[in-house]
This record gives sequence, structure tokens and C-alpha cells, in this order.
Amino acid sequence: MPTGKADCLTPTFFAKESKKGLTFDIQVIPHAARAVIVGWQEGVLKIKVTAQPQEGAANEACIRLLAKELGLRKSQLAIFAGQKSRRKTILVEDISKMELEKILQGVTE
Repeated sequence: MPTGKADCLTPTFFAKESKKGLTFDIQVIPHAARAVIVGWQEGVLKIKVTAQPQEGAANEACIRLLAKELGLRKSQLAIFAGQKSRRKTILVEDISKMELEKILQGVTE
């Protein structure tokens, strides 16, 4: 039964543990009509932001949106890789893998 989200999106979460925290990949769609977490596709969290991809505006919008929707502090999140790409790796600090997975599943259901 359709949920309003694309049927190809699945709640599959692939976090990797590192010395600095947890990382996961996102696919950013800049200059969207509204900022929203779309869902998972092939292990990548798709998000839309209203900011244009200029001078780091879309990167800042990604961090703001993720912090708000995940209930985390902006200081816990950083773009670990992909500063100038639509596909980015997000670093999350001070949270367990189990906690992060639970939060992300709740946001994308």
C-alpha cells in the first residue's frame, strides 16, 4: 500500500562506525520546494533542501534539516565527505549505533 513516499525507498540503514562517530550516506536534492527527508534508497538517505548548492548553503541546510528531524544538536552532525557533491557522508557524534538506527527508522517510516 503506498505511503506517499516513492515505492523504491526502503528503511534500510547502513551506518559505519569510526573513531570519530557514526557515518552514513545521504543524497541531496537542492533547490526543492520544501525541505524534507524523503526516505532510503539503496542504503542512502535522500533529502531535499530549499537552499541552492552555492557557497555551502545546501550543506548548511542539510545539517539543519537532519538535526531538526533527528532531534540532535547541529554540533553532533558534520559533513564528513562530499562537500561539493550531491552524495555526502554525514558524521554523527555522541550517539550509539542502535539509538541512531531507531531515530532514523522513526523519521523515515
